[in-house]
Amino acid sequence: EPQLVKKHQTHLTNEIERKILALFALGTSYQDIRGHIEDLYGISVSNGTLNTITDKLLPELQAWRERDLDVIYPIVWLDAIHYKIKENGRYISKAIYTILGLNIEGKKELLGLYLSDQEGAHHWLSVLTDLYNRGVKDILIACVDGLKGFPEAIESVYPHTEIQHCIIHQIRNSLKYVASKNQKAFMADLKCVYKAATLNAAEIALDDLEAKWGDKYPMVIKSWRSKWPTLSAYFKYPDYVRTAIYTTNAVEAVHRQFRKLTKTKGGFANENSLLKLLYAGMLKASERWTHPVQNWNLTLSQLTIHFPERLDDHINL
Repeated sequence: EPQLVKKHQTHLTNEIERKILALFALGTSYQDIRGHIEDLYGISVSNGTLNTITDKLLPELQAWRERDLDVIYPIVWLDAIHYKIKENGRYISKAIYTILGLNIEGKKELLGLYLSDQEGAHHWLSVLTDLYNRGVKDILIACVDGLKGFPEAIESVYPHTEIQHCIIHQIRNSLKYVASKNQKAFMADLKCVYKAATLNAAEIALDDLEAKWGDKYPMVIKSWRSKWPTLSAYFKYPDYVRTAIYTTNAVEAVHRQFRKLTKTKGGFANENSLLKLLYAGMLKASERWTHPVQNWNLTLSQLTIHFPERLDDHINL
């Protein structure tokens, strides 16, 4: 006699529910999940039943979002991703704020998912305040995109945190204002700036860039100049630290995972239907975050030098 589904059984076993949640965490649509369950077990399940099962993630999600966090995170990446959510009969674009931290052991940890009507420095301020209230008292380096007011929002909650603007975001934004016929030449010169071996070499390359392209693209050069203190922060570190902090790639990798889950869905019926899917996907993705990032011991040594005393109480030397 079958063990998963007994004869005359009318409710689903825990085992089948786990299988449904596993399929859901891979981004499988309800229609496909229904097909799989029917093929495997000969049971017909409705969308309502599937919704009831996946809703069991919501209390777990809430507890996860309110959990206590570590006192210090050496590196944190912050970014937002946008989704369409139905509200009052129409779909509205909303921002999901994603905060990925690197803990003292060098392991990645998603600190939180926050939903807001739009991306902005004001909303980031409430997100950072929530982190502080959940126990995060210090962040050494925060890697962010080029959102206006973002560094100020971080500074108001974490005044001693070093800000590193994402170089890739800055390059993308710069190229929007460069004529397509000049982009290749411009990029070759710009590469000398952000790939320079030292801060001094980078500043000389930036002067050369301005001398050559300043008249044609003054707004681009002005943007690099005005953000230079936060764009150039990574030059003080060796290569293995630079690689980790000069872009927000780490958190964008999480967003790529989210997009895989949601690519077949044009929009979401409500906020919970989106959040429970992202949470299920995040649990799946974080199964791989069991080892420290590459060169973590060397990176930690560098950080103890650059941020004296701030790590002393948290590492065993």
